[in-house]
Amino acid sequence: MMQLLTAGVLAGFAGYAGAWYLGIVEGNFALLLFLATIVTGLYWLAERLYFLPQRREAAARLEASAARRRADLAAKGISQVDGDVAQARQRLLMQPWWLDWTAGLFPVILAVFVLRSFLFEPFKIPSGSMIPTLLVGDLILVNKFTYGIRLPVVNTKLTDGTAPQRGDVMVFRYPPKPSLDYIKRVVGVPGDEVAYLNKKLTINGQPVSKKPLPDFFDEDAMLYFKQFEEVLGPRRHRILNDDNRPAFIPGVEDFEFKQNCNYNVEGVVCKVPQGHYFMMGDNRDNSLDSRYWGFVPDRNIVGKAFFIWMNFGSLKRIGSFE
Repeated sequence: MMQLLTAGVLAGFAGYAGAWYLGIVEGNFALLLFLATIVTGLYWLAERLYFLPQRREAAARLEASAARRRADLAAKGISQVDGDVAQARQRLLMQPWWLDWTAGLFPVILAVFVLRSFLFEPFKIPSGSMIPTLLVGDLILVNKFTYGIRLPVVNTKLTDGTAPQRGDVMVFRYPPKPSLDYIKRVVGVPGDEVAYLNKKLTINGQPVSKKPLPDFFDEDAMLYFKQFEEVLGPRRHRILNDDNRPAFIPGVEDFEFKQNCNYNVEGVVCKVPQGHYFMMGDNRDNSLDSRYWGFVPDRNIVGKAFFIWMNFGSLKRIGSFE
C-alpha cells in the first residue's frame, strides 16, 4: 500500500516538473519546494515514530527466536547452527526504497528550503538589461533577509528589515506577472519624483551625477555603447546608453498609479507612491522596467542581489558588485 502511495506521490512531483519544463504549466519552484518539504517531513516523522520502531521490534523478535533455537539445539548437544541471523537482522532494519526516497531526503530538502527561503537564493541572469553590472549567464546570490524576512510562497513579511535604498540591485516579482522574477536597480523610493528625460536621470529635481567612461563593447551584440558612471546615494555603478534609441518610451502598459506619471517625447516623470519603488536597468535603452510597466510594490520584493558566485564563461566575474 505505502509503495503504491509513494510511487503516486513521486510521479505527481515528476509530472509537475516535466510539465513545467515543457511549458505546459506555469511552474512555481517555491511552492514545489514547500510541498516537497511537507511531504518528506511527514514521511520522516512516520519513519521515526512508526516504521523504524516496527522494524526494530521485528529484528528483536528475530534475535530472540534465534537465541531460543540455539538454546534448544544446544540442549540436544548440537553446537553448529545454520543461518546468518546478523544478515537477516540487517535486512529487516534496512529502509525500503519508498522511505529512502522520501524520509531519507527530508534533511537535505529542509536545509535547502530554509536556506533558500530565509537566507540566500541563487538566480541566473537571463537577459542583458543589467549590463554592464550583470552579464547574461551570471549566477548570483540574493540576500533574503536584508529587506525583512518573508514567508515563502505567500511572500508575507515577518520582519521589517532595512528599506531598499536608491542604488540597490533588487530582485522582485514582476508586477504584471508575479510568477516571474525580475532584477533591476532601485532608482526611486516612496515619495521620490523620478524624471528620465532625454536620457538624463533626475531625482527630486536634482540631476544624478553621470560621468563619461570609455565605450563598452557588448560581445553578444558585437557593438559599442556609450558608458557612464552614475552615482545613486552612496553607490557608484556603470550604465549604458544607446544613441540609436529615441528618448521617448514606446509601448507603455496600463498599470496601477499610472496617473502618477507624465509621458512625453523626452521621456517620463513619475511620482513614486508610498509602499512602491521605481526600478530601472543599468542598460538604460535595453531594459523593460518601471518606465514601461510601473512601480514595484513592497509585497513583490524578493531580496537584494549582492554577489556573483559563478559565470561559466568567465571565472573573473566571481565577486561582489554594486
